[in-house]
Formats: sequence, C-alpha cells, structure tokens
Amino acid sequence: MSAEQVATLPSVEGPADAKTSDPPPVARSGDSESYNSVGELMSPPIGVFRSEMTVAETVEELREQTRAGVITYCYITDEGGKLEGLVVMRDMLLAEPDTRLEAIMLRNPFWLDVDMPLDDALKAALSKHFPVYPVCDAGGVLKGLVRGDELFAEQAIEISAQAGKMVGVEKEERLSTPLKRSLILRHPWLQINLLTAFIAAGVVGIFESTLDQLVILAVFLPVLAGQSGNTGCQALAVTLRGMTLGDLQPGSQRALVAKEGFLGLCNGVLVGITAGLGMFVYATMQNQAEPLLLAGVVMFAMVVSCISSGLAGALIPLVLKRLGADPATASSIFLTTASDVVSMGVFLSVSTMLLL
Repeated sequence: MSAEQVATLPSVEGPADAKTSDPPPVARSGDSESYNSVGELMSPPIGVFRSEMTVAETVEELREQTRAGVITYCYITDEGGKLEGLVVMRDMLLAEPDTRLEAIMLRNPFWLDVDMPLDDALKAALSKHFPVYPVCDAGGVLKGLVRGDELFAEQAIEISAQAGKMVGVEKEERLSTPLKRSLILRHPWLQINLLTAFIAAGVVGIFESTLDQLVILAVFLPVLAGQSGNTGCQALAVTLRGMTLGDLQPGSQRALVAKEGFLGLCNGVLVGITAGLGMFVYATMQNQAEPLLLAGVVMFAMVVSCISSGLAGALIPLVLKRLGADPATASSIFLTTASDVVSMGVFLSVSTMLLL
C-alpha cells in the first residue's frame, strides 16, 4: 500500500468545535509553531476497529470513543495495526446492525506516510479535500491522524513565508521574535547580498570612461535594473508557487523556462518602446547629438534584459532545488545579481560600441 492509493471519500466534516475536541497531539520535535514532517503534526488515531466487527458492535464502541474526540471516519485495521480500509458514517447509518464492517468499508484508502516531508504531504493532499487523513508508516501500519484544516494551515504558513524568505527573513521569525534573534537570522543574507552587489558595481566600473563621456546613460541605469529585476521577480514568484503547490511536474521545466523567456521578450518590447520614448524626449531636452540612437540603445537593452531576467527567474530556483538548496531563500539574491549585471552590461557595452 502506498500514499498514492486513493478511495473516493465524501467530505463529512465534524461539528464546528471539532478542532478543540481532538485528543492531545503526540510529542512533536522542534519549534512548536513549525513542523517538518507529517509525523510531527499528527494526533493519535481514534475510531479504529476490526473488519469482522458488526455495525451494532461498532456503534456501541463509538459511543465510548467519541468522549475522546470527534470521529469522522472509522478506520479498519488488522491485528498488526495495518490499515485495511475505512467506513464513512453515512454508510454506517444506512447499514443493517448485523452487517460486518468489511462489507461496507472502502478499501485501499488514501494515506500519508509518517516520515513524509510536510511539503510533499501538502502536494499529495492538495486535490483530496478530506476532513481527516490517516497517517501510516512504510508498512501501512496506522500511526495517527491529521485533520485537513491543520494540514492546510501549515501550507498557508509556508506560502506566507515565501515572501520573507526571498529577502532573507526566515519563516520562524515573528513579530515577537527578540531583536538579537532577528539580527542573527537576517544579517548574513544582507552580507551575501552586498557581496553580489559588488559584482554589478564592477560591471559599471568597467564602463567608467563611457559614463564620463555620456553622463545621460547614468540616468537610465536604475530604470533598466529596476524593470529587469521586476520581470525576473514575476517569473521567480510563479516558479516558486508552482513548486510549493506541486503544479511543477517532472518534465514541465523546459516549458516553464520557454514560457518565461517568451513573456520576457513580449514585456521587453512593450516597456522598451516606452523607455525608448522616454530617452528620446530626455536626450532631446538635453541637446544630445543622437537622441534617436540613444532611444534605440535603451529599447534594445530593455528587451535583452527582460528576456534574460525572465529566464533567470525560472531557471535559478530549478537549479538551486536540484543542488539541494532552498530555492525560496537563495533565489532572489542570485536573480538580483543576474538582472543587474545583464541589464547594465548590455546597455553600457552597446552604448560604447555605437555612440563612442
């Protein structure tokens, strides 16, 4: 039996106070507000019965067990505790009292592995929408239960943490985190970001003589860097969201990269026209010798920058994940560096070749 086995279950929720009536959770390791695996999130199983029991016998035991918490499904196990199936309460109500559970149980139900990382569990359960998920070990032995609201509350925390992780804010940091702890969590990423910023500064330094002769170019450097950076961030956000929600399936990476590259081309042409017009007007006001050529350089640089940023926004998290790094934490730093280097490098090098 595997975690991919599915039975068609109706979503029968318990009473509104089901959350507060559940039994106390099993011991969990680490931060009480952050879980890494399904086993850390699960609660002890209740509503567990044998397949040879009748409906009447099960109802009698249910009356006792419901004092420990709300029971949404009856879980059927063998003598060794291996999960064989489950019974929906509706089927219990419609069955004859002497009907055995094995006759009305749903076999091979969907379950989560106790050692499954929470991210993988969220992806596996994303399309199920069951009120409760059984948790088993590798041998299929029932170990606990995870309520759907708890599981997807963790997903909400994970998604909300992405924006912070992209700028070096760890998901364990909260408003109440002490100042010293916040400094320790954030500062190393700022140092890394500073080191990568030196690379972009070095590119500008290479073309110092060009900027001395054409000071007008310096006005449009932040425009190019900002626009290409935003294009890359859009691609990065979509890629990270796909990874988190499980939408990015094996083999679809190439299509994603191609799509983001083409979007970069389209956006680059459109914003390049606007930026080129802006350069033309500004260069004319400054009495520059070749305002039309300056406008063309800005447009070309904008197109190339947006294409490269779109590709980088999709490729960087994919590469980092393959290397075993956290894409959400490290991607933005490398994306910023790539966007700045390409946008400034292309703009200044083309300007040097055509205008000097």
